[in-house]
Amino acid sequence: MKILVVDDHPIVRAGLVRLLAGDGRFTVSEAATGRDALTMFRGTRPDLVILDLNLPGVSGLEMIRRLRHDDETARILVLSMHDDAIHVVRALEAGAAGYLSKDAPPAEILVAINRIAAGQRYVQQELAQELALLNARPTPHSLDDLSSRELDILRLLGDGSSLQAIADAIGVSYKTVANNCAQIKAKLGVPRTADLIRLAILHGISTKGASPTTAAP
Repeated sequence: MKILVVDDHPIVRAGLVRLLAGDGRFTVSEAATGRDALTMFRGTRPDLVILDLNLPGVSGLEMIRRLRHDDETARILVLSMHDDAIHVVRALEAGAAGYLSKDAPPAEILVAINRIAAGQRYVQQELAQELALLNARPTPHSLDDLSSRELDILRLLGDGSSLQAIADAIGVSYKTVANNCAQIKAKLGVPRTADLIRLAILHGISTKGASPTTAAP
């Protein structure tokens, strides 16, 4: 089985390569950016892509869509630091076949790979339980109506990024980000950017705590 590992952290890639090298069935290649991943995917047509969601330049969700656009049969397993149901839902909606958080044990990573290679889906057990609970309880300020871009912007706000930094990160203009922020506020029913930052942290989609003063109003 040919596996392409896409992650911008060398230590993560090295750990996965070491794990998979112990199984003689796997041939592993690596990519650190979305651009390199697309080039390698088109050149080698791997049987499975293990993909991080936080990539420089192009978001992991957008990468899933691009890979599936190139090959609608592409099998993609997300391995992310985000361990919340919202990111799981977004990844599966974009076309991923499975989702694991980066704290998943090595044995479960191998189980997920085998399941997805067999044409099945796999979601880490704890996250699958959270998905079930998410569908069973009402949630104030639900993020379900946000688009993938809006969810990325909300995450970056929660990380403390300014609007210009977000524009640079996702490859759009400052004005587009500002307009998207206004749309997010309207969807979530909040008046201020500081409220968006608070909600990003509350829902666990930011990668670190942030002070509202670090983002533009």
